[in-house]
Amino acid sequence: MKLFLSALTFSLLTVGCANTALTKKVSNPVITEPNAQASTLSRSLPGSYPTSLPSNIIMVIGDGMGPAYTTAYRYFSDNPTTEVVEKTVFDRHLKGLSSTHPASISGIVTDSAASATALATGVKSYNGAIGVDVNKQPVQTVLEWAKLQGKKTGIVVTSQINHATPASYLAHNEHRQNYNAIADSYLDDGIKADLYLGGGWQYFIREDRNLVKEFQQAGFHYIDNYQGLTNLPSDKPVLGLFADKGLPWALDDTDKYRLATMTKAAVHHLKDLQNHDNAKDNGFFMLIEASQIDWAGHGNNISDAMAEMDDLAKTLEYLEHFVEKHPDTLVIVTADHSTGGFTLAANGKYEWHAKHLRTMKHSVNYIAKQLTVNKINSTLTAALFNFELTQDEVNLLIENKTKAKANQNKNIYQNNKTSPSELALIKRVKSIINKRTNSGWTSGGHTAIDVPVFAFGKQSELFNGSQDNTDIAKKIFSLLGK
Repeated sequence: MKLFLSALTFSLLTVGCANTALTKKVSNPVITEPNAQASTLSRSLPGSYPTSLPSNIIMVIGDGMGPAYTTAYRYFSDNPTTEVVEKTVFDRHLKGLSSTHPASISGIVTDSAASATALATGVKSYNGAIGVDVNKQPVQTVLEWAKLQGKKTGIVVTSQINHATPASYLAHNEHRQNYNAIADSYLDDGIKADLYLGGGWQYFIREDRNLVKEFQQAGFHYIDNYQGLTNLPSDKPVLGLFADKGLPWALDDTDKYRLATMTKAAVHHLKDLQNHDNAKDNGFFMLIEASQIDWAGHGNNISDAMAEMDDLAKTLEYLEHFVEKHPDTLVIVTADHSTGGFTLAANGKYEWHAKHLRTMKHSVNYIAKQLTVNKINSTLTAALFNFELTQDEVNLLIENKTKAKANQNKNIYQNNKTSPSELALIKRVKSIINKRTNSGWTSGGHTAIDVPVFAFGKQSELFNGSQDNTDIAKKIFSLLGK
């Protein structure tokens, strides 16, 4: 562990961003302070500088989770047999709102990289930036600072672990799409986390380099299935990769609450690591991301969005219990932006229905794939949707399958090898569900609206009110003693 920390300390002073054909190597690779405000943060916080700091800080990001998503989840999770609308874990801990705009060079609508960089460093940057400022210079992240303070660190995501959000806490690169270079930097720039859970075989087990073996040589325990989470060695850091890229949709995965499962294992493991080394127990910092809320939003896909929200809610409910037992813990929850321009109610109709969403057993993509390879009839559709379709809806599916044309519109998270018939069916399946629920969408991309901020645990009141996403990072730096 001493070698691990010394390598990290050196790397944080001399970070260099690996490059691919898409990027130039970052020059002058010295990590800068987030900005001049960071050193005087206490003046911007409510009251005086916090004298009682949390031991553990857990940052949770619902990627793409604008306020319409948390509102929809309230009605999705509501018990329809009662008169009252039951409150959710989000309602219990709402603190305020956060603005999300990137640096002015990118306008007012952020991407996940710029917003994650803001949340991780307290610095605005351009869309696509990973842990660098507008001049493409590396900026220190809260996770890096936490590690330097002797805290254990970890990331738990449902995307690949080198995707935009986790990368912005762990790496420094000109562009988010340099996936291999970002993955390489997790070793080459010093190992900065004690635990990594998510997807990413494609980037970490390559013909040119096997990063998994290199992590193992550095002392990491590697697992490639969820079952391995139940038997983690208490004295080793952990790398867990469970998919080629992002994890399967919650509705299709072997564990529909895989984010909650990974989070529980991660929290326990970081605590175990604290108990099994000779260092002072300085607590831990963890990043958790419900990555695929955003992916569902890009696809205007309400059924998968609610399943991903349900996984996040179960994760937060577990963290509530953890904070009850460990009151020196702070949990902050927010979104990096909102995706899809999602609305509850559309087409002038004053209604929104969650009934069919509660009974969905399969993702939109799975349903479309099965419709592609099987004869479409009412029996098949009832089994796949888990509710009865009208004959008109069945006929539309048949028509879309037989008359599909090439080059149907795809969102950025759909496989380029998907056939025209399957793409047409994906679109029709979403249309049927959106019409049944009366869900509206304005975009296949991000929007500029403010996003909710939730917090509970020690010093959670610091996150009350209106703030910018950079303020969240500055407050976390403060709570980490900077």
